[in-house]
Amino acid sequence: MAFDPASLTYDADGLVPCIAQDAADGTVLMMAWMTRQAVEKTLETGRVTYWSRSRQAFWVKGESSGHVQALVDLRVDCDRDCLLAVVRQTGPACHTNRRSCFYTSVTGGDEVELMHPMTD
Repeated sequence: MAFDPASLTYDADGLVPCIAQDAADGTVLMMAWMTRQAVEKTLETGRVTYWSRSRQAFWVKGESSGHVQALVDLRVDCDRDCLLAVVRQTGPACHTNRRSCFYTSVTGGDEVELMHPMTD
């Protein structure tokens, strides 16, 4: 059966959350938003394309930084309202230059930094 991006459940702004996961080791890298067109572009090009809510524009991950996400697999959750992009990540995924955006843990009521920015 062919996949139709229109079959996803988008929010009132036409967005669906997409979690990016590293194909090599399963690390959760980041979460960003996609529109139907971003899903289509991602599937057409193999380069993960998100929707920037602040800029109101598409952004291809790594377009300016070189920290590209090459799509390995796109998965739809059971409610069809969230996506999982399994990717080959080049460089850090986070704009803070960390491998993952999820670098802070709340442990015993305290915030603990789990990773430092990557160095080139």
